[in-house]
Amino acid sequence: MDKKESKEKVAEISVRKLKDGLYVERDVSWMYFNHRILQEAQKESVPLLERLSFLGIYSNNLDEFFRVRVASITRLLAEPSLDKKTNHTLKRTLKTINRLNEEYSREYDKAVVEVFGLLEQHGIRVVNEQHLNDEQRSFLRNFYFDKLNGSVNAMWLHDIDNIAKLEDNRIYLVVERKALTDADKDAIGKHKTRLAIVKIPDRQVGRWVKIPSSDGFENIMYLDDVIRYCLPIIFLGMKPAAYSAYSFKFTKDAEMEIDNDQDYGTLERIRQGIDSRKRGDAVRVLYDKEMPKDILKKIQERLDLDELDTSLAGGRYQNHKDLMSFPSCGHDELKYPKWRHVVKPVFASADSILDKIREKDRFIHVPYDSFDCYLRVLQEAALKPEVKEIKTTLYRLAKDSRVVKALISAARNGKKVTAVVELLARFDEESNIKWSRRMQDEGVNVIYGVEGLKVHSKLLHISTKNGDIACIGTGNFHEGNAKIYTDYIMMTARAGIVKEVSKVFDFIEHPYIHPQFRELMVSPNSMKNRILRLLDVEIKNAKAGKPAWVKMKINHITDKDMVAKLYQASQTGVKIGIVIRGNCSLVTGVPGVSDNIKCVGIIDRYLEHSRILIFCNGSHNKYFLGSADWMPRNLLSRVEVYTSVYDPDLRHDLMRTVDYGLRDTANGRIVDGRGTNAFQPVAEGEEPFRSQEALNAEAEKYGVEL
Repeated sequence: MDKKESKEKVAEISVRKLKDGLYVERDVSWMYFNHRILQEAQKESVPLLERLSFLGIYSNNLDEFFRVRVASITRLLAEPSLDKKTNHTLKRTLKTINRLNEEYSREYDKAVVEVFGLLEQHGIRVVNEQHLNDEQRSFLRNFYFDKLNGSVNAMWLHDIDNIAKLEDNRIYLVVERKALTDADKDAIGKHKTRLAIVKIPDRQVGRWVKIPSSDGFENIMYLDDVIRYCLPIIFLGMKPAAYSAYSFKFTKDAEMEIDNDQDYGTLERIRQGIDSRKRGDAVRVLYDKEMPKDILKKIQERLDLDELDTSLAGGRYQNHKDLMSFPSCGHDELKYPKWRHVVKPVFASADSILDKIREKDRFIHVPYDSFDCYLRVLQEAALKPEVKEIKTTLYRLAKDSRVVKALISAARNGKKVTAVVELLARFDEESNIKWSRRMQDEGVNVIYGVEGLKVHSKLLHISTKNGDIACIGTGNFHEGNAKIYTDYIMMTARAGIVKEVSKVFDFIEHPYIHPQFRELMVSPNSMKNRILRLLDVEIKNAKAGKPAWVKMKINHITDKDMVAKLYQASQTGVKIGIVIRGNCSLVTGVPGVSDNIKCVGIIDRYLEHSRILIFCNGSHNKYFLGSADWMPRNLLSRVEVYTSVYDPDLRHDLMRTVDYGLRDTANGRIVDGRGTNAFQPVAEGEEPFRSQEALNAEAEKYGVEL
């Protein structure tokens, strides 16, 4: 058998084995990822208030997952034309999701009780409406009339045809109003009971209410329990009654219906799509397990749930995402110690940063480095007479975006400014529409991407009289995210890279052209094939007995061709180290198939987000950073960009980041495709290694004050 035949046989084996249990469905792997967050909330070494925050993140993630991914599965299963094989796979996936969800929910409820119990040891106590003294009762009555009156309104359940028409992902109480005496029977109804729905106004007043302290404790109440206490006030003017209240929340399908046939502009069609999301079907309901069965049945009927939807009993409280905002009550020692977002000396100097970028490539690694460094580039470009034009892609924008303000400033200063705004950035559509209109009003040329392709790349191009400059990032130009997401931004004046960044903007504006790229890997142009070819080089070198390895840091790997190629590389002896955050369809450690693949998932104070690819390339290493994960949508259905990296300082930094991640024994878990999420072992005699802490310490060495 010659080398060509051998190569083809290995590839054939890899693809066949994907069908034999070596491919983890994307949504099952996501459940394993979210479980890693829940595990972090249970670690004794994590400060208590941070553990609460992780519990909130877990809950918030799960809400979005059901709104998007589970809703998509349910929608597909309702398609009459669905083939049997796909139907079987989707039903199996949904069954696994629901099994894991029930299992993790029990674990979650225990974790909440444990953390609240430990908080009491620090003088912070969560109380409900049944544990109040006279001072606290008086406080809550005043609180109702001062803060809640007019924001809390009851709706009789029998008057609501479809509860799913109400706003989803909100907390509701179903209130049972029961007559105290037979004399009140006529006022209540023939069964002496009437049911009402009350929406908790947490977005107006917050979920947590600090009430007067007692017994040496700082007392916190859920707003839900404040409403429970105030039910007699809410129903003032009606006959006296006994009240019971049970919480529930439901999640709707978040898919937007966008009518491309209507004669509307893009912006208006997206706005109509957002409205259609509000009319989506309910796909999940969470409810208090103490809710009487007859009341639960009425709720489920009015949500129009079917057998494929999720109905899950839980504790007294829903919408645990609010645990992210639990009050500290002055106990900062129960939170992570603060880490500075440092400024590199070059960005703090009085010299032109554009000139400094022309001297050599510059970069920042947020949040270790401050996002203000990138803002300085934009702000200088907005002011300098040498700058003629600025183009940028914008996927998600901060609520009070200083990036947009810098672009508007540039337009006011006579620069030609183009902003490619992605209106289909999920759940940020309304914000992006608002900023688009603001920029248009200020003279910025706003482009709404490419029809049928999300523009997910993170690019900036600055045209100047003294030489053009480009910035390529791994994450959004969003100053809020830059405080909690780990991302790189490379700034360069290398002619080859800068010209090709300009070509990407040309493609976005004129998608019928087909530019060629050498320095950039661009999807949907040729990124996937180029990455596969890079892996083929490693396979070839491994077979020839040369050094062959791949190191990478990425968010998701689910593309089947990529999974098969990684197995093929492992089979031929290529050493593969992957720091991965979320979905991972690989099953690692299988003898003869994936025993050369190591995947590590890190859950820590920052969300791991950067995408880095490093190939051995016969000891002539190739480095890339960019915006794309290895999922079909990123590789084939979005405008994504990886850039080549040549600067030795940036190369060193990228390698260190990936190596530190692979070494992490404090927060790094082994991602094996089985959901075990075991921590990486600590070598005997060594202390656990925490990659984020080590990277922060490195940044502190060079950081300066502005």
